[in-house]
Amino acid sequence: MKIYYYLFILVFLVSCQSEQPKSQLSEDSFIRVKEQNLITPDGKPFFIKGTNLGNWLNPEGYMFGFNTTNSPERINRMFSELVGPDLTREFWTQFKDNYITFDDVQFIASTGANTIRLPFHYKLFTDEDYMGLTGQQDGFARIDTLISWCKKANLYLILDMHDAPGGQTGDNIDDSFGYPWLFESEPSQKLFCDIWVKIADYYKNEPIILGYELMNEPIAPYFPNMEELNSKLEPLYKRAVEAIRTVDTNHIILLGGSQWNGNFKPFTDSKFDNKIMYTCHRYGSDPTKEAIQSIINFRDSVNLPMYMGEIGHNTNEWMSSFCKVMEDNNIGWTFWPYKKINNSSFVGFTAPDGWDKIIAFAEAPRGSFKEVREARPDQKESWKTMQALIESVKFKNNTIQKDYIEALGLKAN
Repeated sequence: MKIYYYLFILVFLVSCQSEQPKSQLSEDSFIRVKEQNLITPDGKPFFIKGTNLGNWLNPEGYMFGFNTTNSPERINRMFSELVGPDLTREFWTQFKDNYITFDDVQFIASTGANTIRLPFHYKLFTDEDYMGLTGQQDGFARIDTLISWCKKANLYLILDMHDAPGGQTGDNIDDSFGYPWLFESEPSQKLFCDIWVKIADYYKNEPIILGYELMNEPIAPYFPNMEELNSKLEPLYKRAVEAIRTVDTNHIILLGGSQWNGNFKPFTDSKFDNKIMYTCHRYGSDPTKEAIQSIINFRDSVNLPMYMGEIGHNTNEWMSSFCKVMEDNNIGWTFWPYKKINNSSFVGFTAPDGWDKIIAFAEAPRGSFKEVREARPDQKESWKTMQALIESVKFKNNTIQKDYIEALGLKAN
């Protein structure tokens, strides 16, 4: 009987062990915060230099040459009106398969960049319609593939929720309904936190991820109750961070300021977590220290890292000057974007013949079914043009913007 007893105890202990959750990697395996610096696992300071994979998992109209058709939902609707929902779904699959590939990631690394920021839509982790899929979204599959490429290329990755539930900005960039409803909706806030917990739990042991950027450019400056909305930003950040820490204590969490990531006055408590940093954006203004002095002052006051998540769309001279200012003041950067139509990016793609007709349709009045019918060009030709765009966006067919890359102090082979 004793033998059976000991066998029972052994089986019981083994089964209990197998039910335990996987332990997280040591925090020493991850990029960490030390005052105003990021520190690598081998103890060296890490200065972010890189680019944004805008338009890939979060389409923006201007990168296709569109103006008023400028958000993911509007772009998808326009293509569906142009060639139908079935071909639009096929287009998005081909687009995601070809817009960013290992060739692109390998090229980014070859310039001397060390970081990629990935803008993504929250719908990639729900069962809502998005980029041709319903019910079984491919967010984890796409990011898993990108992570495998980043590991091969030795690039760190920042995950940026560019479009949050309900909308955090209130403009086209968050694919919302023209107001930052996130800050007034409990269901949206819960979904926001739940998605981040799902992502953090899935990637808690992935050290190639530098950190999680909770939301992009919250609270545009257009709203009369802007200050009231601003007052809700830090509490929501705290709620999301607390939720993430139930599953992931390894990764840095990045917090962006309000009004285009430029206003840091809403932050009053920099010590609520020991692995947070801040992220700012800057387009335009003079490429001088004075232009970002308020950001530097905030960074110094909290004694935590600051990083320029988006910057660009300017002359080579301007970008070169601003890079020096940022580096002199210990502010890492990822320029926006990596790829778009024409130029002002690491690489550009050329619009195929006939794309002007699609642009004309995208910009035409389409408020009624009659207007859609009257504006629609030939559907077969439109689909042919969309297929030609897929060829154009492939890295092998892109134009490397050598002067742009060198203006950033990187190298273009």
